[in-house]
Amino acid sequence: MIKILLFILVFTITYLIMEFMAWFSHKYIMHGFLWKLHKDHHKKDHNSWFERNDLFFIFYAIVSSSNLYAWREYDFWAGLPIGIGIFAYGLSYFIVHDIFIHQRFKMFKKINNKYAKGLRRAHKIHHKNINKKDGECFGMLWVPLKYFK
Repeated sequence: MIKILLFILVFTITYLIMEFMAWFSHKYIMHGFLWKLHKDHHKKDHNSWFERNDLFFIFYAIVSSSNLYAWREYDFWAGLPIGIGIFAYGLSYFIVHDIFIHQRFKMFKKINNKYAKGLRRAHKIHHKNINKKDGECFGMLWVPLKYFK
C-alpha cells in the first residue's frame, strides 16, 4: 500500500513539475536560444504538417524513456512513476495543444466550457506575437485568471 501511495505521489509531483517545465522551456528555451526550432510554430502558413517545433516532443520522450530504462535496467524504482508522469504530461500536452487548440486533428471542436475558452484565449494571445521577444502566457494547462473574463 505504501509503495502504491509513493508511486502516486511521485507520478503526481512529476506531472505538476512538467507544467512548470513546459512554461520554463517555452519561455526561456523555445523563445530563447532555440527560437529557430520554435518560430515556425508561430507562423500561420506551414509548408508541412510537421514543424521543427515538434522536435521538443522528441526531447521529452527521450527523458521519459530514459527514466523507464533506468527503472528496468538499474532498478531505479522512481524511474517508473517519473517516466510515466512525463509521458502522461506529454500526452496531455499533445491532446490539449496540438489537437484541441491547433486542430492538427479535427477533434474536440465543440468543447466550449469556461476553462476551454480561457485556454484558447490565452493561447491566441500568445500567438498574436509572432516574434521571439515580448510574448505572454507560456504555460499550457494552468492559465492566468485574466483569460477567463
